[in-house]
Amino acid sequence: MGTPPSSADDLAHLFGDLAVELEGQGDPETVVQEIVRSSVQIVPGARWAGISLIAGDRVESRAPTDRVVAHLDQLQSELDEGPCLSAMREQRTVRIDDLATDGRWPRFADAAMHCGVRSLVSFRLFVHRGSLGALNLYGGAADVFDDESILIGEVLAQHVSVALARLNAEARFQRALDSRDVIGQAKGLLMQRNGVDGLHAFRMLLKVSQETHTKLVDVARRLVSLHESGLSQAG
Repeated sequence: MGTPPSSADDLAHLFGDLAVELEGQGDPETVVQEIVRSSVQIVPGARWAGISLIAGDRVESRAPTDRVVAHLDQLQSELDEGPCLSAMREQRTVRIDDLATDGRWPRFADAAMHCGVRSLVSFRLFVHRGSLGALNLYGGAADVFDDESILIGEVLAQHVSVALARLNAEARFQRALDSRDVIGQAKGLLMQRNGVDGLHAFRMLLKVSQETHTKLVDVARRLVSLHESGLSQAG
């Protein structure tokens, strides 16, 4: 998977091979990294690539193929503007054929050209509602991205979106398991201390949660933490 496709048949075979390769990866984090790495090899004009995600009030750089990519993400986070941010916020593809003549983000353009970047394209990632991301491809010369680059990039962005959605789902599932475990521990402590059954212990946790306006899992986590702290001091 080292050269850009030269025909429609090449393009079809390329995505067929990529689909088989990604299917065999299993781990969505590995899939994301593989797609970004592959984008530099197969998208005409792409020299560097990476993923930008908005995390709170900053831009998080994921799977950058070069430190230049991470630097440009950090720069846009500091400036609170730039093509990648616009792609995410406005939910559209942003293409710059020549940073030297594009006047939309002059501060970003100057810094990017200083790093050797002359052109770029950012594809909005559809991860899940409330989550913003972009697949960013950078070129070292002007006018290196053509219609074929956009077509391939859009397909790769779709693959990234699916992989990131899987990552988010797995993270939510793990948090749910962790919450269930810590609530179970807290219930067990209350049952032992107060000689009550599981339902009564759960109601005790719920009552404290409601009265203190604290999430149930945080109440449980605090109780378990205090218990473990007491054990360590006693030891």
